[in-house]
Amino acid sequence: MNQKQDIYHLWPELNWIQDDDLQKKTAKTWELALERSVLTSEDLNSIPFTLLCGPDLKVSFMDHKRAVVHIARDSGNKMNEFFKEELPVNMDVLIAGAILADVGKLLEYVLDEKGNAVQGKYGKYLRHPFSGVSLAEECGIPADVCHIIATHAGEGDMVKRTTEAYVVHHADFMTFLPFKSRLV
Repeated sequence: MNQKQDIYHLWPELNWIQDDDLQKKTAKTWELALERSVLTSEDLNSIPFTLLCGPDLKVSFMDHKRAVVHIARDSGNKMNEFFKEELPVNMDVLIAGAILADVGKLLEYVLDEKGNAVQGKYGKYLRHPFSGVSLAEECGIPADVCHIIATHAGEGDMVKRTTEAYVVHHADFMTFLPFKSRLV
């Protein structure tokens, strides 16, 4: 399987992006991140999606990421259905931003001697929203999608978010916070 096929196998949701140029640039960003990362696409299906919930977390990086993309798309579709032109959601921007939100984690994580994902030196200096925007800009991703990458995490609480950025932010946190703060 070549790298392009590998990216589309990892991210079949890329096919939801109708704009061919944006779809290609989104895929290229993931290709670039994998080229520069110690992680492989296989690792992404086995490492935990966050380092903040302890080593026993069974939800993989890709399980979480794909859930975020599906929830964001479903939410955007419902917003377009109910709010129409009053609060339009650009679905290509939303889906590309959701797919790319955590691409920078591929530079943030390293594997320890036991093969566990841990935050590396680079990640201690630059969290994934920053490295993700850098990768995306290098691949020609437009500013409205880079905005989603930059604002999906806590760093985004300091700026105004677009509608698409709010949707991705909430899809991400609703699939993270329950793991971090569950009672049982």
